[in-house]
Amino acid sequence: MSYYTPPGGLPAQTELLTDRAIVTEAYTVIPKGVLRDIVTSNLPGFTGTRSWIIARPIAGFATTFSQLIVEIAPGGGSDRPEAEPGVEAVLFVTSGELALDLDGTRHALGPGGYAYVAAGERWSIANEGDEATSFHWIRKAYEPVPGIAAPASFVTSDAEVEPQPMPGTDGAWATSRFVDPDDLAHDMHVNIVTFAPGGTIPFAETHVMEHGLFVLEGKGVYRLNGDWVEVEAGDFMWLRAFCPQACVAGGPGPFRYLLYKDVNRQVRLTGPGAGE
Repeated sequence: MSYYTPPGGLPAQTELLTDRAIVTEAYTVIPKGVLRDIVTSNLPGFTGTRSWIIARPIAGFATTFSQLIVEIAPGGGSDRPEAEPGVEAVLFVTSGELALDLDGTRHALGPGGYAYVAAGERWSIANEGDEATSFHWIRKAYEPVPGIAAPASFVTSDAEVEPQPMPGTDGAWATSRFVDPDDLAHDMHVNIVTFAPGGTIPFAETHVMEHGLFVLEGKGVYRLNGDWVEVEAGDFMWLRAFCPQACVAGGPGPFRYLLYKDVNRQVRLTGPGAGE
């Protein structure tokens, strides 16, 4: 399996400005060509690290999560990556090796490595290798529910999770689920969706969940609201709630993307967060 990682750098002065970046009220497309050195951010509490912040809560758009692509140089890292105690996270490694300490237990995550970090967990990360490591860091404020215990942290990988074919697709559309979708303790899912060449979402999904979709491999054509947009490995799509969506995989190989969605919670009508 391959996982696209931004190389950074800058385009030559001779290149054209034309690119595929799109920002609308319903969706945003951030193509791989704009993930350049000049748009990175440093992170407080980190050393030898830069990040591309590709999603953050914005009033009137998507409000439930943030997503970063983080690159750590050899010897870099953080003893306390998360400063907000109520925030949970998923880490997904695309290149290099990430040393993750979860409550005193050390884990080595290579490409395809996946970790769920529970809200309030004590954790740290480091690059102890000889090359840069890169990973996605998806953050969400955890929404506790009375009577339901919060989920525990865990570590797994893409290779350890069997993709589950969607009903009636004969495997042309499959989803790698890292948590049980019926487990109400989890209020977000970060899955990997895989399409065989020609595979399709054959209807316009229109639903309450917000999405972040980072294309890990391959190419396809995605319907976003009323538009058909070509996307490829390295592109990121950010969808607000109820944005119609569908796709067709282009081939010649698999079309795979990392997918965030908020799930398993009642809509708040009063109190903090209501009406967002």
